[in-house]
Amino acid sequence: MGSSVRELAGATPATRDRYVDLLRVASLGAVVLGHWLMAAVTPDGVGNLLAVVPALQPLTWLLQVMPVFFFVGGFSHALSYRSLLRKRPEAAPGAAADSVYSAFLRARLQRLLRPTMVFVLVWGAAALLVQLLGGGGGLTGVTLRMVTQPLWFIGIYLAMVAFTPPLLKLHERYGWGAFAGLAGAAVTVDVLRFAAGVPYVEFLNFAFVWLAVHQLGFLRADGRIHLRRAALLAGGGLVTATALVVFGPYPLSMVGMPGEKVSNMAPPTLALLAHGLWLVGAVELLRAPAARLLERPRVWRTVVAANGVAMTAFLWHLTAMFVVYGALLALDVALPEPASAAWWAQVPLRLTLAAALTAALVAAFRTFERPAAPATPGTPGTSGTGPLAALGATFCLLGVLGLSIVGFGGLLDGRTALLIAIPVSAPAAVAMTLGGWLLVERAGRGAGVR
Repeated sequence: MGSSVRELAGATPATRDRYVDLLRVASLGAVVLGHWLMAAVTPDGVGNLLAVVPALQPLTWLLQVMPVFFFVGGFSHALSYRSLLRKRPEAAPGAAADSVYSAFLRARLQRLLRPTMVFVLVWGAAALLVQLLGGGGGLTGVTLRMVTQPLWFIGIYLAMVAFTPPLLKLHERYGWGAFAGLAGAAVTVDVLRFAAGVPYVEFLNFAFVWLAVHQLGFLRADGRIHLRRAALLAGGGLVTATALVVFGPYPLSMVGMPGEKVSNMAPPTLALLAHGLWLVGAVELLRAPAARLLERPRVWRTVVAANGVAMTAFLWHLTAMFVVYGALLALDVALPEPASAAWWAQVPLRLTLAAALTAALVAAFRTFERPAAPATPGTPGTSGTGPLAALGATFCLLGVLGLSIVGFGGLLDGRTALLIAIPVSAPAAVAMTLGGWLLVERAGRGAGVR
């Protein structure tokens, strides 16, 4: 890997925005570290450190950095889709649009879904074996339920990829107005939710909040977030988020908390959107000094290497954490009371072990995260592949989100969980994800993508 990373880093075009790559890695790394730190595992179960020590909840305003990842996604998706548009063949407008859309979906989903499907299949087989042998209680049962939770992020990201072409058109026509429209829709949803008590409307903000942040990435791609606007985003977002938490119905924590009536995360709220604005503004203010740092060959090689395995590490980091806790329990190592002095003293050991095991899992599964071959729109006259690709992406989205909710616990008992208002089981979620992926692949091949 060392030589390949060196070659990749050395071949980096001068026009590449290296800071975006750093943000992608740093945001996923912050999520992983946050999950490891927040887990309050005892022999009786798994809790949340932020619930044990509410005074730590302001830290989520720094560690809840998923908005940065989705912002970076918008930037990358805009560049990727526009590149495909420039390469499209001479064809009827409808056929060309179908071909470009299928090529775009397949290229963006390959690197995302290949490691995800491996994770799902490996854990599905392990869960089935454990339950056939009569296991699934205690920490094992908790692990089977919780290990799939980070997949919600994959599902939201799939939606962003699928909606990129139409939202990019809106951006190109209205600019900041397109972002304002999505943000305004998020405001309307929360008004209907909290002021009018309209049921189920809050789930619309899974789209409006995250797509608004994604839209900021389009603006970044066009160079429309300069320093003054970045400062306005950071200051305005921070003030707005603070006011919403202090005077509104929104909790302090920017991550979900057990037992809370309102979560800023699931579904997302206006407070989380404001939080995303301040984070985007803050990272943009740091762009210039970070860019100078990334000019150093060793620093850039580190970022390139981390980007090559970031998704694999993200998928498997909870597996590593639960294995570490399981091993400590099996070896009769005392697990101190969460947030006690002994608990904090044990943190470096637990983090080191989790990081080492995650590295081992990355070494085992990193091959599935290899970049796909560059996509090219298909042959002239090809049509009908766009709707098929969109249908496949929809199945993948529903399947991954469903699996993130239901987990692998109770696999043989027909356990279900509600995806908005629809009960979904783990086998059904896996089937939807696999079926959707096959549809996207078929659409890509049908369009002549190569």
